[in-house]
Amino acid sequence: MAVIEPRFFFVDVFASRPLSGNPLVVVPDADELSEPQMQALAREFNQSETTFILEPDLEGADWKLRSFTPTGAEVGGAGHNALGACLWLAAARLPRDRERFVQQIGRDLLPVLIDRWDEGVVVSMDQAAPRFGRVAPDRPELAAALGIGVDDLAAADAVVVSTGAGHLLAPLRTSEAVDRARPDPRRLSAALRAVGGEGCYVYCLEDPRNEAHAYARFFNPAMGIGEDPATGTAAGPLAARLVADGVVPDGSTVVVEQGHAIGRPSRLSVTVAGDLVRLSGGGLVVADGILHLGGQHRPSTENPLARG
Repeated sequence: MAVIEPRFFFVDVFASRPLSGNPLVVVPDADELSEPQMQALAREFNQSETTFILEPDLEGADWKLRSFTPTGAEVGGAGHNALGACLWLAAARLPRDRERFVQQIGRDLLPVLIDRWDEGVVVSMDQAAPRFGRVAPDRPELAAALGIGVDDLAAADAVVVSTGAGHLLAPLRTSEAVDRARPDPRRLSAALRAVGGEGCYVYCLEDPRNEAHAYARFFNPAMGIGEDPATGTAAGPLAARLVADGVVPDGSTVVVEQGHAIGRPSRLSVTVAGDLVRLSGGGLVVADGILHLGGQHRPSTENPLARG
């Protein structure tokens, strides 16, 4: 039986320095891994998502991605999971004289733009066209599920919006209310199921640092994500909603700050023009290693503290 020892990489996505942004594990050359192995590895790494890079099976795609949460649930959409994989590909595999690529996620073919700068790489990815879903009908129950008061909810409705993954966008009045939210996982999961939402993006239209259009936090208890520090599949819907509501004009680039409440500051940029929703961000590869899946591995007995 062949020994499988794929490499893995930690990428800090939507980060300008190490140990910030949203950490992601990327496993390239994953075609020999079964789905149960991918799910087990996602549990092992215990990040919000672990992304596997495979050969595509749709014509026109340059690569295929599959992403799993620690609960083993597979997630779609082009968020931090896909952007982190693209950052790794740009650093390790992709030709430097080419800017445009196509990635396969599920049965979708999504364009990718790689911009290389002296300071690093910025990846821009097209998401699906916005789709607006159900409104959360019970405001007191939503507030209770989020651990805040009804008066903390903004006047606008909480509504499910999807640009590849449908999330409940819940506007709050102040950044203080966003920071104060303490969701009840059971009640929030029930509220999300009732409207067909995958996760909940609480946000306000003010940023304590006055640097962004919105300040947000993301919770997805049904998929084992207590709080996510940067959520591209939620920032895209939020930007689309702000354009649809007339908060920002069509053609704008919306900047969202996220992750500050858990010490992982992240900045996400989304450009919306009609049905085009394009997520952009950078990041860094901060660690790598080898997976020993074929049997017991004997680690080195060398004492690293003894090195001169």
